[in-house]
Amino acid sequence: MSDTQQSGRRIVWIHVLTVVSAAILIGAEVFGAAFAGSWALANMVGLGPTAAVVLDVIFVALGIVVMVQFIRAAQKVEPFTTRG
Repeated sequence: MSDTQQSGRRIVWIHVLTVVSAAILIGAEVFGAAFAGSWALANMVGLGPTAAVVLDVIFVALGIVVMVQFIRAAQKVEPFTTRG
């Protein structure tokens, strides 16, 4: 038996699908904004290509933090498992 069957918990697939779908949509916006923001800031300040890549990494890392927080919060609203 799997762990979910032994503990009496069932996966609620509609909740998983809802959170994953929202994460894809929001992730596209977050990472698009991260790349656009780093590109704009690098060009506005006149940084070279190496500094632009460093900004890309920093902004994408911030985007990852935002996405992890989003998924944690969404999982509290739409729990992935339920007692069944």
